Amino acid sequence: MPFRFVHTADIHLDSPLRSLALKNPELAELVRGATRTALAGIVDLCLAENVDALLIAGDLYDGSQTSMNTALYLAGELRRLEAAGIRVFLIRGNHDSQSTVTRELTLPANVHVFSGQAKTVQAQTLADGREVYIHGVSFANPHAPESLLPWFQVPIADAVNIGMLHTSLAGTPGHDPYAPCSVAELTRHGFDYWALGHVHCRQIHSEKPLIVMPGMPQGRDINEAGPKSVTLVTVGDDGYLMHEECAIGQAMFERVAIDLAGAQEWRQMLDRVTETLSSLRNRTIADHLILRISLTGSTPLAWKLRRDPDFLFAELSNVAAGLSGCWIEKIDIDCRGPEGAGTASGPDPVEELAALIRSDVLPSHAFRQEAGAMLDELLLQLPRELRETLANDEAAAARLVETIAAAGSDDVLAHLHGSEREAAR
Repeated sequence: MPFRFVHTADIHLDSPLRSLALKNPELAELVRGATRTALAGIVDLCLAENVDALLIAGDLYDGSQTSMNTALYLAGELRRLEAAGIRVFLIRGNHDSQSTVTRELTLPANVHVFSGQAKTVQAQTLADGREVYIHGVSFANPHAPESLLPWFQVPIADAVNIGMLHTSLAGTPGHDPYAPCSVAELTRHGFDYWALGHVHCRQIHSEKPLIVMPGMPQGRDINEAGPKSVTLVTVGDDGYLMHEECAIGQAMFERVAIDLAGAQEWRQMLDRVTETLSSLRNRTIADHLILRISLTGSTPLAWKLRRDPDFLFAELSNVAAGLSGCWIEKIDIDCRGPEGAGTASGPDPVEELAALIRSDVLPSHAFRQEAGAMLDELLLQLPRELRETLANDEAAAARLVETIAAAGSDDVLAHLHGSEREAAR
């Protein structure tokens, strides 16, 4: 019989709600419970495919805030696998090492948790007599600045060797360095399959040996956008490895830009939004699609869109509500008024003022210096973690000043065009 397993990582079970923009309580609750739904979906897949094992390559939990309620839910899902005779192999990542659940929870007998010392466990014997071994090592502490690869044993001869490692590899944007190593180093080690974790985007780094970063099975905010999945692997009777991506995430975040160039009327804007959202929803297999919409292009509606953002959000939310499982998380307005726009009596004075602000005021050294000082004062009032997220260096702070200044000036200019909402929309 072949050896079949599901490989996942970075579930971050019961991760706290990360997006501050989820104004809809129902949507907030859906996202809050999405990681549990993802875990249940992974277990359902294991049962449906009748696999031999589930490999979780770190960050099953989300850190020190994880409660015993989380532990009880997890134990219940793992018992479903135990009842079906499916083994679970688990390594701890940087988030798991902070969790009290890691230390306190007694897991079902089908679960093997690798320790901070690399160990090897026999998983199965193939039809040709070759054995399948799983090698793994866990994080003992939240940080692992050095490679953990030297801790692994050499491959067992005449066997199929599978390694489990939580690593940032040689470095990935948006991810701190953890247990760094290169794909070339993993290849040279001689294992047949590397079940990696830590980086939240799926990538097949090598086909021979098969080195897989499965990505996370459920995004938690717009920065973890796109479809999410796990990897189903079959080790054939001859030792040949086949892999398949299996979609899991119940709720998918996605960014979508909608070009309003030339749209003259509010109804035209709504029609373009409806057409774009309908097409995207039809192509999405996730149960729920959570969108951040960016309205772009040159349109006479630019100022009107900015002048009443709450009304705009309500209008587009109604469009989304007409599509099953479609939600609006946030709307960014990046439209501009048409160049050279004017009135019957001459050039539009607000457009002229806007052009002056963009060309002379915002780029000026004096303005940037004063705005930067105001931002520094504001940042000092924020918690350290939030300061580092918003502006962790001078370049990031300068970009933040530029973004805030441009958006703020556009919002003020929008109100100069008149505060009345037009009756016909």
